[in-house]
Amino acid sequence: MPKLINSLRDWNTDTFTKTLKNELENMQAGTLPLDKCVAQGGMVDDSSITATILSVSDKKAAIQVKVGIFFTEIVINCGCGDDPMPTNAYCEMQVTLDKTTAETAFDIV
Repeated sequence: MPKLINSLRDWNTDTFTKTLKNELENMQAGTLPLDKCVAQGGMVDDSSITATILSVSDKKAAIQVKVGIFFTEIVINCGCGDDPMPTNAYCEMQVTLDKTTAETAFDIV
């Protein structure tokens, strides 16, 4: 389970959303469950993603954040002249950040 240590450190500060966005956008490829978000059965190219913080809520033991993730889906054998074809894709997920350990879970919403 990945840990967002810097985001936890910046919790309850003005820089929390900026730090979280930065950590999400720089995660190791394959960490986010974007394969569950492909719309055309393609492959995920998460080498360059953009995260948007949609909402933040403070729970007793965790911080819950709804985020939007923009990424590229590679569609193969679509019958197009540009096969494989990169396509813009979007996914919303809930990020749950444990306040004690910084362990982070991702759930598609």
